Parts: sequence; structure tokens; C-alpha cells
Amino acid sequence: MKQVKHWIDNAAVSGTGTRRLPVWDPATGAQQAEVLAATAADVRAAVESARAAQPGWRAASLSRRAEVMFRFRELVDAQRKEIAALLSAEHGKTVADALGEVARGLENVEFATGAPHLLKGGFSEQAATGVDVYSIRQPLGVVAGITPFNFPAMVPMWMFCNALVCGNTFVLKPSEKDPSVSLLLADLLMQAGLPPGAFNVVQGDREAVDALIADPDIAALSFVGSTPVARHVYEAGTRAGKRVQALGGAKNHMVVLPDADVPAAADAAVSAGFGSAGERCMAVSVVVAVGSVGDTLVDAIAERIRQIRVGPASDPDAEMGPLISREHRDRVAGYLDAAGGQVVIDGRDAHDGPGFFLGPCLVDHVSTDSVFYTDEIFGPVLSVVRVDSYEEALDLVNANPYGNGTALFTRDGGAARQFQYDAVCGMVGINVPIPVPVAYYSFGGWKSSLFGDLHMYGPEGIAFYTRAKVVTSRWPDPATSAVDLGFPKVR
Repeated sequence: MKQVKHWIDNAAVSGTGTRRLPVWDPATGAQQAEVLAATAADVRAAVESARAAQPGWRAASLSRRAEVMFRFRELVDAQRKEIAALLSAEHGKTVADALGEVARGLENVEFATGAPHLLKGGFSEQAATGVDVYSIRQPLGVVAGITPFNFPAMVPMWMFCNALVCGNTFVLKPSEKDPSVSLLLADLLMQAGLPPGAFNVVQGDREAVDALIADPDIAALSFVGSTPVARHVYEAGTRAGKRVQALGGAKNHMVVLPDADVPAAADAAVSAGFGSAGERCMAVSVVVAVGSVGDTLVDAIAERIRQIRVGPASDPDAEMGPLISREHRDRVAGYLDAAGGQVVIDGRDAHDGPGFFLGPCLVDHVSTDSVFYTDEIFGPVLSVVRVDSYEEALDLVNANPYGNGTALFTRDGGAARQFQYDAVCGMVGINVPIPVPVAYYSFGGWKSSLFGDLHMYGPEGIAFYTRAKVVTSRWPDPATSAVDLGFPKVR
């Protein structure tokens, strides 16, 4: 049985733990590997390695750090098919979907190569007579990332590329459900020239997470996962004096106005609702049909759903793969027996044979007090809520406890501009169903979708992994030096 180890000091190590966690093949239901679960001692070893490496890595020039990111980018690009195949085998998503994930991760590597520009400070000459003031950004030290199962390559690259290029060292705790990609990325970083200890990986579950939160040498934590766990990581981490950004769950609404291009909106709803089997925090899970568009839109969505081919990634014609685990598949499928909506398409029989498959499901006339609407289902269940007006649709978006992403489909430019102004949400799409920002902006929601002040990657990612320092300097003529107990003068 394949064993998935830790990565410390640029080498795969077994650690001290005796617990083994299963890694399943979602397409067959068979166990394909086991994870060596980290103990607190293993986590401490990784942190100590990162702490020892940080002064030297911080002292490396910006050009040197950017050079490592350039080399890493080329290595990832050259092996994108191998990376996609590995994450597809453990996650279950189709290879095409996995290749898209790697491509979006690469965008953030490319952003990080701009560190010599991104880390420039400001300078004010002659702020007072003979006095100059300037600002600089410096790394925090050792930082850690805790990443989810649904994007085992992309989300870690959202975190560690910016953290490393800013001069921090990094400890990654990937999901135990699909952990192997983390070791491949670690090996590519080593090949790119990253020094030993600058990037370490500890495998495992909550024991490893709690050890990272408690470790006094971890200066900052980045997390992506469910809202309850995000809240726990944020509260426990900040109590421990750490800087924390914790991204939680979502219930993303796609509002369709009567004037929308219905075929385009239906295409978007199906693509955004069922890509990666709905296991995305940016998946559209609620379509809000406004006014007369409801029947036509639901018919168009249903027509497209019936054409989706569900199957394993080994099937070249498969468009949607299995869910991550049997327990998760059964939990999601259980919603279809709930009250509060009309099941138009039941995907429970969409695929025969082994594996954790659930086909696309469509539920119409969903009431806002039903579990279809209130829960983050995190699977291929698309709900349709019908309302009479734009104002009702907007109220649904804004009243929802989550505020990750939302979208509006319309031909009306005025309505679109008003929606992006009114929506209480971190990311808004106009005729774009999954408004994940490009790498030179930042990703993150509002309300219960984010705990912390700074979003992930992009400019806010650079700000998260650095702290500002302001230097005031004067080089006076010694002959003019004198004691002055008054407040410093600038005029």
C-alpha cells in the first residue's frame, strides 16, 4: 500500500506517528493509499526546520526569490499533466477539470514572480528639514497553510507562492483525503532551488491543525474550508496571537432577470453548479429566477443536465466525476428526500457501478426555509428559488449569512451596475457565474465566508504575509546637534 509521508528539510520522512488515514479512490471506492498522520512532535520538527531556514531565505535578494518562483513556474507548467493526473486520481475530478485547477494555480505563481515590484515601499524626501521618511514591507517569519480537499494544487499555490516570495518560510497541512500532490509540489520547489526547510509539509488531520495553531513560532495561518472550522481556526489562532485569514463556506446565488439570454444563463448555471461535482466554494448552488423567466430557465437547465455524462476520470467522455468520499456522497444524496422543493432531476441513479458517484440534481420551487436553501450542500444539487422582482432577489443575496460570491445575468447595463453596487458580497459576477478573481486581484468573501481582514492571494495576499515598517532618518551636521525636549517638528 502506498504511503504518503511528510516533507521536512527537502526530504520525505515518515515521522513519529503510528496512526494511518485511508486515501480512497473515489471512482472505485477502494483504498489506494494511506497517510502517515502527523503528531505534535512531527509538526514541531517541521516548524523548527522552517524557523532555522527563515533568516537565510529572508536575506536572499528579491531577484533570487523571484528566480525560484520563475523556475517553479516552469517546472509546474512542464508537469501539469502529471500533477492533474495525480490530483484527479485522489480527488475524483476529471482530468480536464484538474488541468484547469493547475492553470489557475500557475497564475498565482506568475503573480508572485513580480515580488521585486510588489514589495517596493514608499519614500518621502525632506519630510522635515533634513529628514526623510520611507516605508518597507518585511516578512512575518514562519507561516502555515491549511488547505481543503477540493483544490489540492491550486489553493496551496494561492498561499505558499506569495508567502515564500515575501521572505517567509512555510508549513503546509494539506487535506488528508488527497494529499499526494503536496509532496509533488514540494519536490518541484526543491528542484527550483528553494533551500531546505523553507517549505515543509505535515500530513494528517485535526491533531496536526491544532499543533500548528498552538505552535508559538507560527506567526500566521491561512485556512480554506467549512465555516465552522474556519471560525475555530480564526478564534483559536488569534487567541494565540497569530495573524489569521480563514475562508469559510458559501451559498452562492445566481440571479437571472427576465431580460437575460436564457440559453447563456442555463449554460452558466449548469457549468457553475456541477463542475467538480459541485465541490467548490464558488459553485452556484442557488439560481434565483426573477419573474417570467422561471419556467423557460428551468426547462433549459434540465435539458442540459440530462446531457451530462457522469463517470470516472479514466473515461475520456466523462464530464463530471464522483464525490470525494462515500460519507459525503451519502450526505448529499440524502437531501433529495427532504421537503421544501420539487425534485426535477434526481441524480442518484446517474451512474452504475462502484465509486462515490452522484449525478447532477435539480430542485425547483425551493422555499427559503428548507435545507436546500439554508445548508451549504457542497455537491451537485442545484436549487431554483423563484421571486417576483429584482428587489426580492437582492434581499435574498444580502440576507444570506454567507457572502462569498454572487452573479447577475441580464442585458440591462443599469441593472448590472446597480447590482454590483448593492450586493453585500465579496465577489460579484456580471454574466459571469463563477467570479473568481484573476491572480492580480484578491479572492475572498464577506460575512461568514471570511474570518479575518485580508483576502487571499493578489495584493491582499502580499499584505497578509508581510508587515509594514516606517523608517525616519536624518544625517545632520554634528555642529547643529542639540538637546530638544519638545515634540519633533516637521516645519
